[in-house]
Parts: sequence; structure tokens; C-alpha cells
Amino acid sequence: MQKGKPAKKYSQAGRLHTIIRLLEARRGMTLDDLAEECGVDRRTIHRDLNAVEEAGYTLTSEWQEGRKVYGFLTRSRNIPPITFTLQQLMSLYLLRSLGAHLGGTPFQAGIDELFRSITSVLPDRYVAHLERIARVSLPLLHGARDYSAAAGHVEELQRALLHQYRIRLDYAKKGRGRAESYELDPYTLVFHKGGIYLLGLAHNRKGVRLFALERIRGIEVTRQRFEMPEGYRPENHFTKAFGLVNEQPVNVKARFSAEVAHTVMGRLWMPGQSVASDREGRVTIAFEAAGKMELISWILSYGVHAELLEPPEWRREIKQQLRGMREFYRKKEKKAGIGATDFPGT
Repeated sequence: MQKGKPAKKYSQAGRLHTIIRLLEARRGMTLDDLAEECGVDRRTIHRDLNAVEEAGYTLTSEWQEGRKVYGFLTRSRNIPPITFTLQQLMSLYLLRSLGAHLGGTPFQAGIDELFRSITSVLPDRYVAHLERIARVSLPLLHGARDYSAAAGHVEELQRALLHQYRIRLDYAKKGRGRAESYELDPYTLVFHKGGIYLLGLAHNRKGVRLFALERIRGIEVTRQRFEMPEGYRPENHFTKAFGLVNEQPVNVKARFSAEVAHTVMGRLWMPGQSVASDREGRVTIAFEAAGKMELISWILSYGVHAELLEPPEWRREIKQQLRGMREFYRKKEKKAGIGATDFPGT
């Protein structure tokens, strides 16, 4: 408290009113700022902030110039009205279609509720026009994840992410069998190939881990708040990953036939990649990346039209997999009484 400044005496109700007024009026305040304004200690202010949240106000905290400041997600309990142009509404419908893989989650329910709110305040002619706009994009998903069994857990996770609460997570690594327990600070939702993953700090594993949402078997949201590490950037966790696996990166070089060259050129597979073509129309791509199984699967997906050149040990593994596949099909054919003449060229 500043010298000479008269002490203030508030009941908790009075303090909560003052805290709400201050946080709505300013961009952010530290615990020390609030404690000075209310004439109490930091511990009391921390309890008051919890009470403010319980009253329905969504608090956020962030680091600014080495100080942690608190503020509201919005300046009131309800987000003020927002106006949209038709072009903006079209963009919203496009984003909605791209989020089709959220089906069965509370995120999808929230999106549906958002669009019901939008259409409820629009004139009939706009609603009819939006129905046409909704058909300008079409998501085609293969192998979509089923989140119906985990929907309740995902709803709790949504609350933890919003309020930055630590969670206790029961998680089945392989999707089956006994679940393992984690004490986790949930950081970021990661979307990859139609799947949703949670990136967070697992305290009992002493590191950042990735969790597939459909494998969650139980979740308990605690009242213990956590803070994002200063300078945290989720994309840094995947800088060298070809997909999701974050391990030691290696130099990768692959050559693609002229028949599929057009499908690989003009695409950014990894930052810093180099692309070269030869007189036969073949394309060679080189980059540094991590994720052995994801990269091998990528090469195999092109069949005879892709050849892994580097690293040599991964090239040998692909050859072993191809020999294994050939032997597997030979045994199946022999058991089924299918001869080589039934498959020309074999």
C-alpha cells in the first residue's frame, strides 16, 4: 500500500464489486494492484478472484513485461452484439464446414447454437440466402473419429481450457485396456487429419504430452489454476514433426515418378524443403523432419510411384515391410487357392 494512502475497508461483497469494476475499466491488473486498491493482502484477492469467477465472469491471466495481469475475457458477462457482412457470413459458413470433424463434441453443439443465434436475428430474406451459402462448401471426411463416448469428458475439458484449471485425466494409451492417470495442465487443442488431440503438461510424467480425445476415460477438473509458461507457443512443439510425433529430426529425401509429380509439387510438406525435377519429369523433395512411422506411411501411400532415398536405414525398413506384405499376400492366396495366373504380373 502506498505511503500516506488511507486504508480502505470493504466487505467481501464490496471488494467483489470493486474488483469487477476495476477489471472492466482497465486492460489488466496484477494481484498487487488489486490488493492495493482494496486494502487487503494478495491471498485475499486470490480468493476474491475465485468468487468473481463463480459469479459467472470469465477471468483470463497473461504475462506482460514480466508481470502477471488479470482481466475479463469480455467487458461484461455477455458478449456485445456483433454485426456481419454477407462476405463475413460466407466465411463463417466455410469455417463451419471445415469443422465437421467436431461432430459429437460440445464444440460442435456450440457452433450449432452460434448459427441458430445468428439466423434468429436476421430478416427472412437473409436466412434464405444463408441456406444457399451453407451449400457452397462440402467437407468430405474419411475415417472420422467417434467422440460420442467421450462427449461428457470433452465438455469438462472445455471448461478446464476456458478457465485454465488443472485436471486429473484417465487415459487409455492404445484405446483399450486399463487407463493410466495423469495430472495435467491442459494447454492446447491440436487438430490433425480429422482427429482432435490435447497438448498439455503432464506433471507426473514431467513433460509435455499429447492425448487423443477419444481415448479419454475420465476427467476431473480441479479448482487449481495454472499459468501458461511465459513465451509458450504450441506450434514450437511440432516445428520438426512431419505429423504429430516430436522426436529427433533426420534428413529425408524422396523421389516421385512423373505420373504423380503434380500431386507433390507446389505443396509445402516441411519448412525449408527443397524441390528439384529431372529430365524424366520425376520430382525429388528433401527436408528435415521427425516422425519415422508417419513419413514411411507417406512414402508407402504412393506405392511404386515413390522411392525413399534417405535416410538409408528407413529405406531398408520400407523394403522389409514390402517383403512382409508380399509374403502375407502369398500365404493368403495359397490358403484361398488363388494361383499366380489369377493375378497377371505377379
